[in-house]
Amino acid sequence: MRTIILDNEAVQALTDPAHRKHRVVVAHLAGVVASRRRGAQATATVPTAVRVEAGWDRSAPTAAAINRFRVSDLILNSDTANLAAQIVATTGVSVADAHIGSAARRSPATEIVVLTSDPRDIVLAAAPKVVTAIRI
Repeated sequence: MRTIILDNEAVQALTDPAHRKHRVVVAHLAGVVASRRRGAQATATVPTAVRVEAGWDRSAPTAAAINRFRVSDLILNSDTANLAAQIVATTGVSVADAHIGSAARRSPATEIVVLTSDPRDIVLAAAPKVVTAIRI
């Protein structure tokens, strides 16, 4: 199973077709769709802390375009919040990056890809879980 996790810049690129990284993020999501068509288990997700940081309100009329990409939410519940708090305390990464790290650590996926502007922080937050952090 493959999971793609979006960070703040990936969400911002996805919400704005004029963003210079829009096509890169869309291409990765197209890969998820292609994998699903071939019968593979593939998901695209966004931690809710990242959605807040990026200003993605799914109910806003301006979010209609991004909502059609079928990116699911990874909620910040008690367990993921506790782990994210530990990640912040030990690494000093942002809350959103800690939520990504927490989500990656708890994911059952065999392959985790994070689309990010800061791969170093993502790898640090997700450790010891191995993730592929792709700079966009």
